[in-house]
Amino acid sequence: MKSGYTDQYNTRNKMYVATDCIVFGFDEDGLKLLLFKRKVKPDEGKWSLIGSFVELEEDVDDAARRVLKEITGLEDVFFEQSYTYGKAERDPGYRCISIAQFALIRINDHDRELVKNYGASWHNIESVPQLVLDHDRMVRDAFQKLRDRARRRPIGFELLPEKFTIPQLQQLYEAIYQRKLDSRNFRKKVISLKVLEKLEEKDKTSSKRGAYLYKFDHDNYLKLQESGINFEI
Repeated sequence: MKSGYTDQYNTRNKMYVATDCIVFGFDEDGLKLLLFKRKVKPDEGKWSLIGSFVELEEDVDDAARRVLKEITGLEDVFFEQSYTYGKAERDPGYRCISIAQFALIRINDHDRELVKNYGASWHNIESVPQLVLDHDRMVRDAFQKLRDRARRRPIGFELLPEKFTIPQLQQLYEAIYQRKLDSRNFRKKVISLKVLEKLEEKDKTSSKRGAYLYKFDHDNYLKLQESGINFEI
């Protein structure tokens, strides 16, 4: 079976299991969502999440990995189950339970040509078009779960390039929380978490003086996590 529910089905006397991927990305324009136009009836041509039926020999997580690789070209993508959606009439075409997964990718890392060929495109989280079926609810639920996770651990680093500035990090968390953050307090907080490695390099795209670049210190994060540190930003 291929991504996007491209297989046909003849009767409603079977139960199908699917996985739908809510793919978040981030760049200088803000937090974004990857969508594609549905290629089969019902709702052909309307905006949809990217999904697939789970094959008989697949684990659900393996199906999500397959979908994410097919659409982005990336293999090592962070994703996590969001919720399961199983209302009897959630899809007029067939009886299907969908296990939603929210995924975080670095926009600059994915295969842009592959995404384009698939007919997908990025949409700012604040201007997402109306989606088919119950996909609007899936996005709302996944976005809330992303916020909840970001308050407890530094999940946002999955969306940033390998090297980033603290203003870029703040911009990301403002997009996740949907509110402005005090720059001084934010810098103080993220430095205190001890999960950033300051580099000698600077980003001078915004000013001649530039801003120091940082990397996420994953090893130190794991050590601190084991000690029960609260990583709320």
